[in-house]
Amino acid sequence: MSQKHLKEAFISNLNGTSLLEISLGLSLPPLCLLCRGLLLILYHLRYGKPLSSRKYSLLLDFLVLVSPLLFSCTVLSPIMFFMPTIIAAFCAGIFSKIYSQRKHETRVPFRQIVKDFQKAYLDPEYIPAITVFRVYVNVLTSIGILAVDFPQYPRRYAKAETYGTGVMDLGVGAFIFGNALVCPEVRQKSCVTLPKFSNLARQFFSIWPLIFLGFGRLLSVKSIEYHEHTSEYGVHWNFFFTLAFVRLAASLLLAIFPKNKSWIVAINLAVLYQLILNTTSLKTFILHGSDGRDTRVGFLNANREGLLSLFGYLAIYMASVQAGLWLLKCRNSVKGWIEAARFLLLTVLVLFVFLHVSQAHADPVSRRMANLSYCVWVVAHCLTFFICFVVTDLALVFTKLLVKGSSVPCCWNVVKPPNTGTKRETEAVPVRTEGKLSHICLISAINKNQLLFFLLANVMTGTVNILIDTIHSKTAFTLCILHLYMFFNCLIMYILHAKNIVLKFW
Repeated sequence: MSQKHLKEAFISNLNGTSLLEISLGLSLPPLCLLCRGLLLILYHLRYGKPLSSRKYSLLLDFLVLVSPLLFSCTVLSPIMFFMPTIIAAFCAGIFSKIYSQRKHETRVPFRQIVKDFQKAYLDPEYIPAITVFRVYVNVLTSIGILAVDFPQYPRRYAKAETYGTGVMDLGVGAFIFGNALVCPEVRQKSCVTLPKFSNLARQFFSIWPLIFLGFGRLLSVKSIEYHEHTSEYGVHWNFFFTLAFVRLAASLLLAIFPKNKSWIVAINLAVLYQLILNTTSLKTFILHGSDGRDTRVGFLNANREGLLSLFGYLAIYMASVQAGLWLLKCRNSVKGWIEAARFLLLTVLVLFVFLHVSQAHADPVSRRMANLSYCVWVVAHCLTFFICFVVTDLALVFTKLLVKGSSVPCCWNVVKPPNTGTKRETEAVPVRTEGKLSHICLISAINKNQLLFFLLANVMTGTVNILIDTIHSKTAFTLCILHLYMFFNCLIMYILHAKNIVLKFW
């Protein structure tokens, strides 16, 4: 068997993992973010100033925000169920140290701190959880696309062949979900009246880089005979094409239907698509081709998974638009966001109940078809992921109240209550400090050039696979390669951010 076919077999015919393991895995990035924030606050408490060194800031961010994820999906995967507990215990230890080492003259009774926290107002112009959600989806995807080619990456985390819930199956849907959270229809202020099809025209212009990248990937993969998992999207189709066409189709639907009713469109799309799968021969066609023997003759047969799964991904996108619109409602208090988190948690519980019913009576989760169960699963887990980041941000806000003047990049600013007099009084209290910290934050750096980060990860993945026999790599070598790969990608984003360069011209 050639190296190409060996690698294709290595990532094929897999069945995924359990919903519980994926849920536990999703708790790791928020815990890493909490750990990073607590360490920065502890540093401020010890030295009376924020961490200002760019070199040490990048090192801290990489070691705390990225490196644990690399270990957890390789050598530490056998103890994945203990990882959240270990990191949470470490965070609790740091918090305890912060609480006990506060300056005596600024110490406030714990009960008073809780009251101040509940009454605190947050910067309404920025929701850090959305930024962090999108960045971490990108980071986890970048880790997965290379790590999956090494034997240390558990096969249960890779994409399932037909039915199943692999970590990478969730990553594809989460990428769609994260893109919709910040689409033009969501970011557009309700008071602004624009022509009905203006966003559609804007999307026509903005998707050309994705089309270009899709063709670039297609040509490069075919020209160098790079290994492919054909049943993912088909012979010629790839994720760049899916993302481009979903964005365009969603803009068309949002130009026709009211955007605040996008959840109804999402439900109708997913349910109707599932009904067609169950009542016609469409499911057989997707899984086995028009002749029942997995033919790839003709464009539709060759790319049936990529083309027909667009309906499911479009449903996910529309559901995310509704979530984005709801999240951007003006909530400028801790109390308001606690209530929002409760509502989201209730929504997630309902979705998981519906997922159980759907899997039992309609179809198991299938990323290959992007069926109803897959859509519900993706939305439920994405909302769970987002809730974890909101809770993390609130925990950091509470900790910042313990240490006067402390601040954490990509975290909420505490502001003075509105309507207290002059306009200046509504500005964020730690504005200057946050401004200094923003340019030395890895999350902000990746956020500024997300598409470039994803493209760079794809190019680096291809380069590593061409140069290295990944399947037979030893553990130490694998960890070294993965860390160098992610550090290089992060370093490029960090340098661009430090020089205030945004490579976006569309």
